[in-house]
Formats: sequence, C-alpha cells, structure tokens
Amino acid sequence: MLKAIARSEPVQRFLGSLLAGYLRFVQRTSPMTVIPADGHAWLEDGPVIITMWHGQHFMQTFGLRPQDRIHVMISRHGDGAINAIAAEKLGMFVVRGSGAQRSDQVRKRGGIQALRQLLALLEAGDHVSMTADVPKVSRVAGEGIIALAALSGRPILPVATVCSRRIDLNSWDSASIGLPFGRTALVIGEPIFVPKEADAARREACRRAVEIAMDLAYAEAYAALGSADPGGNRESVALARAAKAAEFLA
Repeated sequence: MLKAIARSEPVQRFLGSLLAGYLRFVQRTSPMTVIPADGHAWLEDGPVIITMWHGQHFMQTFGLRPQDRIHVMISRHGDGAINAIAAEKLGMFVVRGSGAQRSDQVRKRGGIQALRQLLALLEAGDHVSMTADVPKVSRVAGEGIIALAALSGRPILPVATVCSRRIDLNSWDSASIGLPFGRTALVIGEPIFVPKEADAARREACRRAVEIAMDLAYAEAYAALGSADPGGNRESVALARAAKAAEFLA
C-alpha cells in the first residue's frame, strides 16, 4: 500500500518539487568555487559528456549556467522519477534509462535506448550528463559511457561537486547530501577522448582513465574544502575494480 502511494504520480511530483526546492536552497546559501576558474570553457568547444560518480550526483545542477543545455540520464526506477522531476525543475532535460552490470539488465532498464537518445542529442549539439558507474557497483566506470564517447566522438568531462556541510550516508555509493550555509567546490577535470576506431584494449584503457580522472576530481574538490573524500579508498571499490580488470583479461 505504502509503495503504491509512493509510486503515484502526484506523490512523486510533490517529492520531486520538494527535492528541487531544497537543492536550490542549498545552492543559494553555499557560495561556489570553480576549479579551475575557467573550467566551464570546456563546454564552449562543442557538446561534452559530463560525468560524475553515483551518490555524488545530487548537486550536479549547482554548476549549471543559464546558457547550458544539458540532458541528464536518470533511471526508470521509482526513485529515479523523483530525481527526474527535481532535475527538470532545476533547469535540466531528462532522458530515462540506466546502465547495469549485465547486458540483459541494460536492455530491461532502458539503457540502450537511452544511449541512442544521448547520441542523437550530442549530434544535435547539446551536452549530456550521466554517472560513470552503474547501479550497485560504486566507482567502477562502465562500458556505456565509453561507448557513447567513441560513437559520438565527443569527450567525457569529469565533474565533482562537493559541499563543505553535508551528510555522508553509509550506502553502497557513499552518497552525500549537501546542507545549506556552507561552501561548494566544483572541480572540472580534463576531457577524455575515446577514438572511434579504438579496439577493446584501448577502450579499456580509456575506461580506467575515467576512473583515475574522477578520483582526482573528487579528491581535489574535497581537499579544497579541507576534508577527504568519504567514498574514496574503500576496500569494496578496490575489489570491484580488480574484478572488472580481471574480467577484461579473462
């Protein structure tokens, strides 16, 4: 009964609006430092694939400028509907779908269709945004974002947005929820290109490069606020990355 109520459109719209209002309040009360100061310049050279880690994506709209037209990939899950409503109210466009650990799960969750939509949007000149990792496998870059970069010829842009005042959750993705009246650091990393003709080994190297770039961006963002990344250096992440590397070598 409670699940049915939570999944009803009126309730999801109410919760999505509430989330958007809260995030807007946090943004307005938390002055932002952009690192480097001219980091947004990467968005002026054509469409890019903006990426961040799961659990750290709630604040991605903080760095959105009025002129930025960004389409964000959000899962079809019930919680995703709330996030999608919030994202739209905060000025982003939404593409529904998500990646997964297995290929059959990707199709079921609309990941392939969503990637096709994102590819079309990049070709039309719009920016797109998606998490680099897939659900339940924290901080292990998936093949989806690498495939999108290779097919589109557009670069992956690592982005980390961190609040000095926040709640760090003990969840699979070490999610952080920003609190008002603090400071915000936005780190925009160097773009990563994936050649269209890249073979499997080159794509795997690019995938690992995304992980390294994302780790560096988050470490820099937290350091700018005088703290350490609570989601970094976890044993579960190291084990998952080792398993992913072994999978490629098998």
